[in-house]
Amino acid sequence: GGCLLPLLTRQAFVQALGRLGVPFVQCFAEADREIAGLANRWGCPVLSLDSDFYVFDLAAGYCPLSHFQWRSVCPGEGPRGCYVPARCFSVEKFCRHFSHLNKSLLPLFAVMNGNDYIDLAALEVFFSKVRLPRGCAAGKGGKHARLQGLLHWLSQFAEPTEAVDSVLKYLKKHQREEIRELLCTSMEDYTPSDVNLEDFFQNGKYECGAARKADLPRWVLDALAKGELAPFISDALILRSTFLHVQVENMQRPSAHITALPIRQVIYGLLLKVSRSTEAASPSKLPVVCEFDRLQKTLKKTFVQPASLPADFCDDHFPLDKLIEVPVSCRQRLLLETLGVKMSFLESIPSHLQLPIAVTCYWICCSEPKVKLHQLKALLLMIVSGELHRITNDSDPTVVRAEDDSIAYSDFLKWKEKKLQSKDFDLDAAHSFCQWQCCLQMGLYLNQLLCTPLSEPDLTRLYSGTLAHRLYQELKSTPSVENLFSSSPKMTRLYQVLLNTVAS
Repeated sequence: GGCLLPLLTRQAFVQALGRLGVPFVQCFAEADREIAGLANRWGCPVLSLDSDFYVFDLAAGYCPLSHFQWRSVCPGEGPRGCYVPARCFSVEKFCRHFSHLNKSLLPLFAVMNGNDYIDLAALEVFFSKVRLPRGCAAGKGGKHARLQGLLHWLSQFAEPTEAVDSVLKYLKKHQREEIRELLCTSMEDYTPSDVNLEDFFQNGKYECGAARKADLPRWVLDALAKGELAPFISDALILRSTFLHVQVENMQRPSAHITALPIRQVIYGLLLKVSRSTEAASPSKLPVVCEFDRLQKTLKKTFVQPASLPADFCDDHFPLDKLIEVPVSCRQRLLLETLGVKMSFLESIPSHLQLPIAVTCYWICCSEPKVKLHQLKALLLMIVSGELHRITNDSDPTVVRAEDDSIAYSDFLKWKEKKLQSKDFDLDAAHSFCQWQCCLQMGLYLNQLLCTPLSEPDLTRLYSGTLAHRLYQELKSTPSVENLFSSSPKMTRLYQVLLNTVAS
């Protein structure tokens, strides 16, 4: 089966890296070549799950994360201490196994077998005609045998150009030059980049050709490199297209992402601003963003027009490169107006929860079908549980922990250990929670694009799908679960404040 990650996984990971003080860079485009270049510069192996790294010429090799034995930590001796057993793949050893294949031919091998970028049906003609060593002709022995046969066949060539010429001889003459260009272009994707990522880690500067060609404002490039803006932003700005990831939702209903469409339109409006005079004179020339989303179980392409922005944000007032100069009050107002909330409603909410609560208000107003009360209460109780976890597990020794909070957290953990009476999966509730996550994701992205006029919440403590579903199920059968944190006056007050705010 496939691996479906929660919608906010990437953002939660970025937050975790920041919290742990782990330096990282978010590459402007496909990161493989830049990772390979940095690994060779530092003499380090690459750790990844991307099979493309089997092909790169990496001086220190490639360690697939799937081969780390995380549960078998070994006691080490000397200064290195304990270690986790793993495997390291070496291109040199691999090539020796296949008749001392020239490692420069591995990119051609990858391209011919269909990598992420190319799927050449024309090459099937080659495989149907060529005589691969060891009886590995097409259709005999399956794909694994064909891979081995191709590697042995390639080992007879000294370099890629010679091998490409030989491949093309099996194709029709009118196809050859087009296929040559495709093969050579795709092979370049396996050349380690000369972008100096080391400079970013030393001086905070990230320069690459793709970024220069895009001609983006400096602050946008810096924010993208630091992970302060999501790739969604650069996709919309440069490619004019975005991909909306499917969750575990009700496939018979419209996509959960539709609920957050107005938020996305404001994001597009900020990125692709046009003056109101242009909008009035030439509506057909307005920029659009192509969104890829699901329609039931199929992929659908929709062209979305950016939202018209208030006068403060029109391009003749504040173009994108000047967005960071817009007063915070204006940026905050645009964010809250998009979410349909006034700041006065949020003043009683802790600052780090103001954005998710504003998003929750938006979700209640815009979701279809309408949010059920038990779903709302489950979501708020889940947020409160995250707050309780935060204050009872804070590593800051100066933080005073109230005894009743510790008792409440202990009671909560005991409740979680109990077996759930009903294990039925409520697909409609799942769909509703998916809508909330879509709204939160776009609320986060808009907040980031506006340079965080509201504090960014800690996503690791904010949402747990498993917990949200359990709370919802138990609230339906046991309404007293709403008093789950009653032994903590502080958490009880917080829950009531949150509930009163979103219900007002």
